[in-house]
Amino acid sequence: MKILVTGGAGFIGSHLTDALIKKNHKVLVIDNLSTGFRKNVNPKARFYKNDLTDHKKIEAILKKEKPEVIFHLAAQIDVRKSVADPVFDANSNILASINLIKLASLYKVKKIIFSSTGGAIYGDTKKRPTSESESEWPLSPYGIAKLTIDKFLNYYREIHGLNFVSLRYGNVYGPRQNPHGEAGVVAIFLNKMLKGQQPVINGHGKQTRDYVFVEDVVNANLLALKHFQKVGIYNVGAGKETDVNQLFREINRHFGGKFKESHGLAKIGEQKTSCLSFAKIKRDFGWSPKTNFPGGIKKTFEWFSGKQ
Repeated sequence: MKILVTGGAGFIGSHLTDALIKKNHKVLVIDNLSTGFRKNVNPKARFYKNDLTDHKKIEAILKKEKPEVIFHLAAQIDVRKSVADPVFDANSNILASINLIKLASLYKVKKIIFSSTGGAIYGDTKKRPTSESESEWPLSPYGIAKLTIDKFLNYYREIHGLNFVSLRYGNVYGPRQNPHGEAGVVAIFLNKMLKGQQPVINGHGKQTRDYVFVEDVVNANLLALKHFQKVGIYNVGAGKETDVNQLFREINRHFGGKFKESHGLAKIGEQKTSCLSFAKIKRDFGWSPKTNFPGGIKKTFEWFSGKQ
């Protein structure tokens, strides 16, 4: 099958590209390399260095290649940047995605599998683990953008017959995560600590997230492809809350506990809690997380250690 992966030079996208090629799919990658790296792209994939906001070039690629399936992962991923510049975020994450969906419909793509977000879409919910039936009240332009695309995908399915699955991720972590920026606390902490620098926990550190390992996320994507006729929205998370203090301590174990727990100012508007129910995707796809948090941190530590 010919498959397009947008954001295929990035953290999750490059792992997914590798997995698709192992299954003998023909893979195309579009990435602007703003946060991804050319070296991450599997040499067996056909690579296009383009930005999804360049609508004419994206149309030329789809017209030429005519992929059967699109995995759409390319995005502006920094929640704080979306707060600082919501217009930029909307251009990158809403308008570019709508154009891609429109082109997918035009050039007869059979299915789009979209990398959405669970943590940022639901906001602070009282019911946790949070299911897909919970009302969405995103607390950032980034979360609003992801929710908007979920709605557009549903519209294109209902009106134009374009099938989709939207995977709402928890906080994904693992090898290849970019530590340079505001997103990805596991990668940021590991990168600092391996350089002997003190990581700083925002505020009291009791804000919780649902950390899910990248291999499990890739497997969810593969199952969304395998169960081709299934459509809809699915959470992809571990179903467990871990606060930042716990995360720091787990990472610090790999450094013999030599770093002190240092707290800085809280970030204004930061979400307090996040935890996703994976009951629906387990029921429909047979998916559940295979990597526990200590095991995932160990694998991530080992990868980052080899990169220093």
